[in-house]
Amino acid sequence: MAFDISKSESDRGERLLHALEKLLELPGAELPSTMTQVSDLLTELLQAEKTDVFFLEPASQTLVALGVSDTPLGRKQKSLGLNRLQLANGGRAVQVFETGRPWHTGHQDEDPEELPGIKYGLQVRSAIAAAIDVGGERRGVLECSSTKPDCFSPDDLRFLEATARWVGVVAHRVELMEERTKAVALQARRAAAEELITVFAHDMGNHLVSLRMRIELLHQRALRKRATEDVRDSEAAARSVAALTQLTSDLLDVGRLEQGLFSVRVQPVDAVRLAREVAVTATMPDHEVQYRGPEELLLFVDPDRLRQALANLVANAQKHSPEGLPVVVEVARQRRRDGNWVVLSVTDQGPGVSPQVLPHLFERFTRGPGSKGLGLGLYLAREIAQAHGGTLEVQSTPGRGARFEFALPLLEDDSDG
Repeated sequence: MAFDISKSESDRGERLLHALEKLLELPGAELPSTMTQVSDLLTELLQAEKTDVFFLEPASQTLVALGVSDTPLGRKQKSLGLNRLQLANGGRAVQVFETGRPWHTGHQDEDPEELPGIKYGLQVRSAIAAAIDVGGERRGVLECSSTKPDCFSPDDLRFLEATARWVGVVAHRVELMEERTKAVALQARRAAAEELITVFAHDMGNHLVSLRMRIELLHQRALRKRATEDVRDSEAAARSVAALTQLTSDLLDVGRLEQGLFSVRVQPVDAVRLAREVAVTATMPDHEVQYRGPEELLLFVDPDRLRQALANLVANAQKHSPEGLPVVVEVARQRRRDGNWVVLSVTDQGPGVSPQVLPHLFERFTRGPGSKGLGLGLYLAREIAQAHGGTLEVQSTPGRGARFEFALPLLEDDSDG
């Protein structure tokens, strides 16, 4: 890639136009290789001894040369470790990054604000630099350097600024392409995993039916023989099978949601009676579930789906509640701007939801620290709420527990009995 360098303005204009054409021809499919080509091109065009394309490394707050000219000065820079510039150490490249203002000097050796390694280690005398913005955010610096004094002109700096803008556009395009590729790959992996899980859950459900029947026979036999230990063990086994049955049901429901086959069958339901039943069934010696609210409240809902959602919320609360502290299920009317609602809330006194997990809490397979489940209960509970025209929201402060509110609109035909 050679250029006929001329001092005339016409020749210079032709060189810049030719360089622009070469820049636009770069594929921009992979950022490091593209930035290396940009460095080599600018080094030759501007008669520099090296060109750096610095990008910020947020974790270390360091400008890292993603593209460096393959020249003696560029190789020396790497050997001295000056291809990584920490923001805290200052220097002109860092100043350009922080202020966004371009830089031009022909006597860098006399600059008191430049890093000693650049002035004395690399013996740089001339430099031009411009900030790189990617998607409206300051992300790096484009810099050309030479050991000769007064090597670059104001026109060189303007061309470098234009090139820096182009680098920002290319970097943004590459990042968008990478994000899209990752998203497509993630979606494909998730689809394959969900298909596998659905098949597994379907087969597991068939085996659990047979297992549940055999445990019931063993339980009845133990009762007839008054074998206390066998009765206790068979009841424990039955509870474990019930938990597995619920898990397979949740997994199958995820598949139905993805296929658009998830549905609700509404009918008159006493929400209070249902909530009490869930509380009694879920209560354990070390995790009591208390009910608070009215004695009766009639809703038009799918009772099986509402029970499933409420049971999942209670089970989630029990997992995160300290022993001896109750989980509270509450039913209450609520007046909102858009009408009357019924809120079924589940409150625990656990550690609360971490701020990192909170934005993704209702997504499939989201699990918090220490969670042993598959992360489906809250996802399904929210889908059930939305299928009824309702909402599921959480209020949580770290260290002060969590409160999940399952809200359903109170229709004109609903009544409190």
